[in-house]
Amino acid sequence: MKIELHDLGKRFTHEWIFRGISFTFNSGSAYAILGPNGSGKSTLMQCLAGSLTPSKGTIAYKLSDREIAVEDVFQHVGYCAPYIQVPEEFTLRELLAFHKQFRPYSDDLNETDVLALTGLEASADKEIRYFSSGMKQRVKLTLSIVPKGDLLLLDEPATNLDAAGVAWYKDLLARFSMDRIVVVGSNRPEEYDMCTEQLSMADFKQ
Repeated sequence: MKIELHDLGKRFTHEWIFRGISFTFNSGSAYAILGPNGSGKSTLMQCLAGSLTPSKGTIAYKLSDREIAVEDVFQHVGYCAPYIQVPEEFTLRELLAFHKQFRPYSDDLNETDVLALTGLEASADKEIRYFSSGMKQRVKLTLSIVPKGDLLLLDEPATNLDAAGVAWYKDLLARFSMDRIVVVGSNRPEEYDMCTEQLSMADFKQ
């Protein structure tokens, strides 16, 4: 996949969150979107996901030189962010089976395989509502990273993770990030130190 941004800008009412972004994201590369809280990282990522419409400029999505309509982008996206929640009425086992109906897992993994990847086998039959914040973050990351897809958007991915959880996140991402566009929005180096390219939101404040 390739995503091309041309003179992109977003504002709410009269305030510009960012503007003037021209950039290209390519498959097989990992990008860090950097900036403090309130700098526009999440807004840009929502534009990349097709869930927010830019106020200015264009975003073009291409897959094997074929244009992808913005309304179809969601089919290619794995997205984890603090403002995205999972259904808490399911047990973990039920949630993994439910999610697989909509987005098959990479490497033809089944629900048992993916359960093992979470490291939460002991809580497989517990409802998500009873999980700790760190356990919920593991579930959200697993459901974003492991399913098939061409674009992976991770906004503050280490939220609520302890040191062991951060190491787990990095291992999971390393295993399933090949041939994808990976975009990490963060202001914490341990979340994005695997990224080879950086985009600073401070450069697009005008």
